[in-house]
Amino acid sequence: MTTPDGIDIAYDDQGPADPPGPPLVLLHGLAGHLGEWDDLTARLLSDGHRVIRYDARGHGASTRTPADMTRAAAVADAVTLTDHLSLPRVSLIGQSLGGLTALLVASRHPALVADLTLIEAGPACAGPSLPADIAGWLDSWPTPFPTFSAATSFFGHEAWARGLERREDGLHARVDRDTMIAAVTELATQNYWPDWSRITCPTLLLRGEKSTMRPEEAEEMQTRRPGTRVEVVTGAGHDVHLEAPGAVYEAVTAFIPGSGPR
Repeated sequence: MTTPDGIDIAYDDQGPADPPGPPLVLLHGLAGHLGEWDDLTARLLSDGHRVIRYDARGHGASTRTPADMTRAAAVADAVTLTDHLSLPRVSLIGQSLGGLTALLVASRHPALVADLTLIEAGPACAGPSLPADIAGWLDSWPTPFPTFSAATSFFGHEAWARGLERREDGLHARVDRDTMIAAVTELATQNYWPDWSRITCPTLLLRGEKSTMRPEEAEEMQTRRPGTRVEVVTGAGHDVHLEAPGAVYEAVTAFIPGSGPR
């Protein structure tokens, strides 16, 4: 799919045309890729759901260095994809930065969203150190990785290693450092609490027991929207969907309509 501003978005669309509930749209986090959702996608497809996932702009097989990496551009991409596929109201599931994008879509385009699942994502300002923290994290990657196992060992998850690009000298990042920093720049100074308060659809927040979210953020989310369901996944950190995919599947299928084995 090509967006109105000329960005190519790689996506994967599987499942029946007439699923038991709303189509599910999955949004990955910073420096990630759609393959992070392989496990959850397979489980949901086995239940008869339609599942759409895509590489966000600047990630994976989508355009590598877009000029615009704002959250507004990310929201527009999600909306464009729903239009491109002529989707009815969807279930949005987003992790980390993808969760923030999903939150903003639900706030600014409520007619498109049946329900919202946020995984390690919320509306609070991340703080001024975020761009430098992300730069340091990316700079710590010892690329090129000589082998897939070396990359898996470094990241702790095969899904991250699968997101790398194989070249003659090894495995390289499929993201551009400056583009990733641009993607989080506004999060360093801006919060999205007004957007959070405007959301009207049912919402599930999944946090890892070793979450990188501040506990008070989740508490404030419930205070501002008391109907929000919050669940903590035992033993998991920020990458809940990779560390405890079964628990994520169970939580999601208990929450979204038309779920469960057929």
